[in-house]
Amino acid sequence: MPAEAVIETRALSKIYRDFWGRQKVRALKALDLEVYKGEIFGLLGPNGSGKTTTIKLLLGLLFPTEGRALVLGKDATDVSKNERIGYLPEESYLYKFLNAEETLDFYGRLFDITPEVRKERIEKLIKLVKIERARKRQLREYSKGMTRRIGLAQALINDPDLILLDEPTSGLDPIGTREMKDMILELRDQGKTIVMCSHLLADVQDVCDRIAILHQGELKELGRVDSLLTVEDVTQIRARNLTDACQNELRDVIARHEGELLEMANPTTTLEDLFLSIVSDSEARPGRRVVGTAAKADGG
Repeated sequence: MPAEAVIETRALSKIYRDFWGRQKVRALKALDLEVYKGEIFGLLGPNGSGKTTTIKLLLGLLFPTEGRALVLGKDATDVSKNERIGYLPEESYLYKFLNAEETLDFYGRLFDITPEVRKERIEKLIKLVKIERARKRQLREYSKGMTRRIGLAQALINDPDLILLDEPTSGLDPIGTREMKDMILELRDQGKTIVMCSHLLADVQDVCDRIAILHQGELKELGRVDSLLTVEDVTQIRARNLTDACQNELRDVIARHEGELLEMANPTTTLEDLFLSIVSDSEARPGRRVVGTAAKADGG
């Protein structure tokens, strides 16, 4: 069965113009993209690459200059589809005089959720983001990390099918970062579709199934993370319980010496190295898309 596309963009473009209608910035150029149900999709790129513009186009906050975007089966400009979307912006604009419970109750009312369901979801979300001890404190007393947690809970109050996360681990300490990534994986296991933007490439590498790398408004790479990071012309062998005599041997020798072969596969580079390489190549050769074998295998 083919995977169900939750997001589809076709030649999606956005040009910002000045007061006289002259082209000022081409923020996005002919973006073709599909995000499938139940996956975590990473949208990467340096500042000014078009990530935020793409998110705003998907939410219907901007209108495309050319092309089209479909989200949850509806045109992105149809704001009714936003009832099924949860959005965590890079900076959460929440009411600082409310506490966590009041904040979630307020946003639950905006979605016209019944009092009984609101109460149940608020309790569940406060436990999910682990702010039980701070649930009665006003948000103005929250740290940046705690603000990210309540921001995620607010994005989930409507039990969305699609979740858009902009820098979800920003301001979190290493423990909070790990917990945030675990929450994102748990949401995927619940059948949610997640699109996340992040400058922290290690976080994307840890949780994303597929990624798209944008640079200067153009799509430069698309594919599965594990495939894109594979170094295909090098074979790595991991084994244990080997004697010195058989360390330089291969499969048959390992078996003969009663060693345990743990892995024989292509080693991977890091997402950070791949990202920097693509951006560097893009600057050296503008307009050329770098397509790896993984992207070709995915039909890119």
